Amino acid sequence: MSEIIDQYYSIKDSTEGQYKEKGSKFISYAYSVTSEEQVGERLEEIRNLHHKARHHCYAYKIGIDGNRYRANDDGEPGGTAGKPILGQLHSYKVTDVLVIVVRYFGGTKLGSSGLIKAYKEAAKDALFIAEKKQVIIGNPYLLRFGYDQMGHVMNCIKSIDLDILDKTFAESCEVTINIKLSQQTELIHRLKAALLEVSKEQIDDDTKVPFCKIVRIEE
Repeated sequence: MSEIIDQYYSIKDSTEGQYKEKGSKFISYAYSVTSEEQVGERLEEIRNLHHKARHHCYAYKIGIDGNRYRANDDGEPGGTAGKPILGQLHSYKVTDVLVIVVRYFGGTKLGSSGLIKAYKEAAKDALFIAEKKQVIIGNPYLLRFGYDQMGHVMNCIKSIDLDILDKTFAESCEVTINIKLSQQTELIHRLKAALLEVSKEQIDDDTKVPFCKIVRIEE
């Protein structure tokens, strides 16, 4: 059985870096993205911002399966720009990330090895200062309960350190939590046990909590 992957790392905010070599200036930008459409939007922004630059090279990784990625040399010799940028995404072990490196030519050719180093270092500079964020992949569950149980339910959620996605307190209380895929049964059983104030061994899939409805939200 293959291991369930239910977390990965991306970056919190966009960052900017740069690298200079023999008069050429390489300005790098790292962005959090989740779709090819967002990649296109960011590229258009950078091309408009740096419309006088010779090259706008980039690489991105999206998702955790490793199949959604691309490296683009944008006119540089093949493999000297996009590939070293992508290599830095692999090195920093992040995904859902786009890195664009803009080059302003300084008049001196760098050669293939020089270009590879320059694009690598520029991408590295933007990623080095980026703050990583952990993304949890799971299933959302809705908890619905009365105001009289709010303190108890919230304490139980906190004690198990469950990720809260949303909270609504209107006619009744509703809290949406995110349950990691690899721990789905374990955490739901622990939550029910905490709510009922019994041991986890007394809980099974059919156990109900009279004062708190727990429903998995289907996509």
